[in-house]
Amino acid sequence: MTTEATTTAGTLKRLSDEGVSIWLDDLSRKRIESGNLAELIAGKNVVGVTTNPSIFQAAIGSGEGYEEQLADLAVRGVTVDEAVRMMTTADVRAAADILRPVYDATAGRDGRVSIEVDPRLAHHTAATIAEAKQLAWLVDRANVMIKIPATKAGLPAITEVVAQGISVNVTLIFSLERYREVMDAYLAGLEKAAAKGLDLSGIHSVASFFVSRVDSEIDKRLTAIGTDEALALKGRAALANARLAYEAYEEVFGGERWIALAGAKANKQRPLWASTGVKDPAYKDTLYVDELVAPGTVNTMPEATLNATADHGEITGDTVTGGYAQARADLAAVEALGVSYDEVVTQLEDEGVAKFAVAWQDLLDAVKKSLSSKGADAA
Repeated sequence: MTTEATTTAGTLKRLSDEGVSIWLDDLSRKRIESGNLAELIAGKNVVGVTTNPSIFQAAIGSGEGYEEQLADLAVRGVTVDEAVRMMTTADVRAAADILRPVYDATAGRDGRVSIEVDPRLAHHTAATIAEAKQLAWLVDRANVMIKIPATKAGLPAITEVVAQGISVNVTLIFSLERYREVMDAYLAGLEKAAAKGLDLSGIHSVASFFVSRVDSEIDKRLTAIGTDEALALKGRAALANARLAYEAYEEVFGGERWIALAGAKANKQRPLWASTGVKDPAYKDTLYVDELVAPGTVNTMPEATLNATADHGEITGDTVTGGYAQARADLAAVEALGVSYDEVVTQLEDEGVAKFAVAWQDLLDAVKKSLSSKGADAA
């Protein structure tokens, strides 16, 4: 007799067995202290955690679980920026400790927790490098990954931070051209690290390629066109884009430049599917999981998507590598209708940076208000 638990474990285990690492796209003090994160690791094949400014804004903005630390910070009279960093790095440190057995069991491949540089620095290379080094020092855990956005200013920062031996999660990747630049930046960082005599086997990276937002924007434009041909292409661009990203990954990490680094025990920069919760309720809620199964990838999921996958995901093997020709045809068909791929991905990158900056500012404002209130209470 098949129980709900074995069915749940079976679906997620099949996904893991296909070479997809399941990471949770969420973190909060409550999730840590309640034992929920440990439960997801034990029962739902979760082997990593990603965070972003929006996630911390939701967690810390609620105040739940942070009252005592906020009171202590208020008494000390710290700045709001320091308070936010103390709270976020504390959460990441605690999550990293919970995931440490996974990190050890996978030789550092998984068991990772990501924390993002201040999004207000997205267009400032030197400040991003300094912030990444500071975050790695503050968290002080081998299994932390520092998130750096894939902006033009972020690319040289990726190279320099990797060259320091720091593991990096590159975020906000939307375009195939930018993704290739990200892989190039990572390889350049590894080459610099090797020249300095660093052990490349200890440096890991993922490249977070965003999925659902591509459909959201392109679908909106296809709906505006309104023809049968346009409407038939809805829901296909994001998967096509991601599949062609995987093709690029195979090419770069099968090339001569990579072979030399692999000989020095370097690790491939794995593609990570981000923004995998569907935005359109007309689509199956596990669409961006079921249709992006490929070896050597990471899928970071909101808890709702994780639960949906456990409940009714359809894991049928590799759903990426055989689809490159169709992916190219789908993107070409969208372009032929007058929807500019370059315009869409540029807009999405700009919006992504802006949204995280707004979330960060909202978090700062909420913490400032709380510090003021608790400081007054202490007085």
